[in-house]
Formats: sequence, C-alpha cells, structure tokens
Amino acid sequence: MSDTHLGLTHWNNYIDGEWVDSDQLIEVENPATGEVVGTIAEATPEQVDLAVTAARRSHTARSLTSITPYERMQMLHRVAAEIRALAEQGGELLCLENGKPLSQAQWEFEEAARYFEYYAGMADKIEGKSIPLGDGLVDFTVYEPFGVSAQIIPWNFPVSLVARSLAPALAAGNAVVIKSPELTPLAVALLAQAMHKANVPAGVVNIICGYGHTTGAALVCHSGIDQIVFTGSVPTGQAILRAATEHVVPSVMELGGKSAGIVFADADLDQVLSSAEVGNLYNSGQVCSAMSRLIVHEDIKQELTQKLIACFGAKVIGAGIDESDVTPILTANQLAKIDAMCEHAVNQGGQCLLGGKSLDRAGYFMPPTIIEAAHDSDIAQQEVFGPVLVLMSFTTEQQAYDLANGTEFGLVAGVFTQNINLALRASNALVAGQVFVNEWFAGGISTPFGGVGKSGFGREKGQEALYNYVRTKNIAIRLKP
Repeated sequence: MSDTHLGLTHWNNYIDGEWVDSDQLIEVENPATGEVVGTIAEATPEQVDLAVTAARRSHTARSLTSITPYERMQMLHRVAAEIRALAEQGGELLCLENGKPLSQAQWEFEEAARYFEYYAGMADKIEGKSIPLGDGLVDFTVYEPFGVSAQIIPWNFPVSLVARSLAPALAAGNAVVIKSPELTPLAVALLAQAMHKANVPAGVVNIICGYGHTTGAALVCHSGIDQIVFTGSVPTGQAILRAATEHVVPSVMELGGKSAGIVFADADLDQVLSSAEVGNLYNSGQVCSAMSRLIVHEDIKQELTQKLIACFGAKVIGAGIDESDVTPILTANQLAKIDAMCEHAVNQGGQCLLGGKSLDRAGYFMPPTIIEAAHDSDIAQQEVFGPVLVLMSFTTEQQAYDLANGTEFGLVAGVFTQNINLALRASNALVAGQVFVNEWFAGGISTPFGGVGKSGFGREKGQEALYNYVRTKNIAIRLKP
C-alpha cells in the first residue's frame, strides 16, 4: 500500500499479508527527467527473514496444496482480474519510473494478467504417470511444489516478469518471495494490492524491495528457500549460482544475450526492417532478447543498410509519457556505459553509420545507433542493453552460422528468407533457445523461452515452464498377494 512521504508517493514492502515500512528508503527516478517520482521501503535482512519465514509457514500449512487445483485456478483468475483493473493507474506509474511509452507500460499489466490466466488453465493439469513393474507392484509419479521460491526480478519489464514466474509457481502450489528491482519497484509494489484484493492467502506471496548486494544476497543465501529464479546480468547470475551451489538450491537462470538475425539474399527487406525496428528499438534496446546483431548477405547489404539508416534516423526520441518512438535509457550510469562502448567500437575499427553518442539534454537519451563492426570486436561480442545495432556481412551459409553462433550467448536468433528449406536448415544450425523466422519476437506467452551458454538455463513461459516449479516423486508399492 502507498502513502505520501515528503510530497512523493511512498510504497511499503508486502510481507505475510501486511504492508511493512522500513527506516531506509530507496528513491526512484524518472529517467526522462532525472527527477524523483517516488520512494519505497528498503527491506532489511531481518525483513527478508520475515518474508521467507512467512512463505515457509504458509507452505507448511499447505495454504495452496490443501485446496483443489480448481480452487487454485479460481484464485489465479481473481489475481488476473485485479491486475487488469490496475492497468491504467499502474501503467502511468510504470511509465514514469521505467521511461517506456505509456501504451507499452499499460500493456505490461495486460500481459501480466494473461500470464495468470494462462497458468490458471494449467493448475489442474499437472499430472504424473503410472510405470508398469509387473504383477504385485504399483508404481507411479507425482509432482510436488518445491516449497519456497525466491524470485529476483529485473527492471526492464518488472510487472510482466513478476507474472511470468509467479503465476506458474502459484499454479504448482509454491509460496513465493519476490525481490523487486530497486530501479523500478513501484509498479511491482502495486501488484501486492492485486494479490491482497484477490484473497491470496497471507504468506503465499511476499514482495520486498532492496539492493542486490544486501536484500538480494540475504534472500538467495537464506536457508529457508527451496528454489531461485533469476532474470538479469551474467555476473549477477554467476554470484547467485555460487550461493545456490553452497546451499544446493535448484535454480532457473535467464541471463544476457547478443542475439543475431541472419538476412539471406532472398529475404523480404520490409520484413527485415520491421523486425529490426522492434527487435532493436523496443524499450530502447533494453531487452535481453533484443536483435543486437544483424548478419546480412553481401548482395543486399548496401540496400538494407540504407533502409535501416532512414528508418532508425526518423524515430522521435523523448519521454514515454509522450508516446515517443525511442524512450530513455534507465540510468545515467547505463547511458555512460553505452557511450563508452560505442566510442570503443570506433577505436577498434568499427564504422558508426548513425547515432553513436548520447543526447545532451535532460534525462538519459541514446539515439538509435548503427555500427558496422568486425565479429571479434567488443561491440559485437558484449551485451550493450541499448538501441545499438551491429551490422556484419557474410557470403556463404556456413559463414553466417559461424558468425551468429560465435559469442558466449545463446538466447534467441533470427532467420530471414523466403526459402522454407533454408529457414529450417538455419533454425537447426543456430545455437539458441528460440529461433524467430521472418519476424522478431514472433513468440508469445505459450512459447518456451530461455537460453544456452551464458544466456542461462531452464525455461520460462509455456507449458514447459510449469515444470520448473515442481519436483518429481516416485511411489512404488508392493501389493499383498
């Protein structure tokens, strides 16, 4: 629940069905202006313990596993309805703290509601199987929830990504502790109201905010958690995995990406242009699965490059509240990092064809940028997390695959061709968790998502994700003759 503090909207943590304040506050900025738009209580290690204890108590009391799957389904539908009712208010809040266009921020609440509706439909379909062992023996498997799921949410799509992991966790019967991102926590805090109004039992969902090195570390190192779900950077994921290894806690990791789209000579360039626009500029490139590299056949490279420069160069840059095409980078530090990476790319021999330098104005704005660079350059190998597209060319099919697969990441990839045989051949050759053909972001809530290599492991979304949140128990019975 929120109140006012120093004239700003102030939000508390949600623990065991109650709103809990703290002596320490986190200020949340509007990246379009640099102004503080609200504050949130910073959860102390003691409050982390309270949240985990509440989740453990709720799970031990079988708050979700003692009710029928149908009742869990009804609960998830109630949550979806409450989230959808928050779309207008919550979208405005998310737009201010995150910087994204208002329509996209409001849609994020709609997408979150749809996650709960999707997994509501899965709550009564978690079925085991019977295993034949011969006369006198009955053997079967059942799926049980892990118990307490600790979920650490990133700042770029906080509302949607809370729902992406929370909904299947609840459908499977887990209790959950969510650490919201300290940079964009306000709309997530609003979700606590949806849980409360939907009569989710106290302790089943706990939402706390804090910094990764304090609140996050206290959560992932807590002996009371049974699972960790993390979306974020590779270094943070590696630190969390070290803690998970210490306590032998299973984890789901959705980490970074340096995803490439391969454009073959027969590609529909309008399709490519549309995909490059959404793939690279959506949320100002602050997307782990962004199209950050475009590998183009040399026969069409010049024509496509000219189209890209014209398209990207015409975009309106401004605040999300104004529905601008390209909205701000979240923080000044991230903007400075992008600037430095672009400058370094040129120093390494790359050619900046468009943009390449942040705007000298209030807020944190980076214009759409196109850089032609070598495959082994840093800009072609490292995640930028901004509206920066790296162009490369190829001559042979195998060369295209080698370039696309030639990073430490493997989150998504793309193929553009009118030849179905070539599309399927390329899809098989690309090392990625998901391949888009002729449309970037062609998937949806029902399509599994996750990476290989340093992009992580485990799958979110779709039916497959549900099995991240259960463990298999086998029961073997010797019958009496």
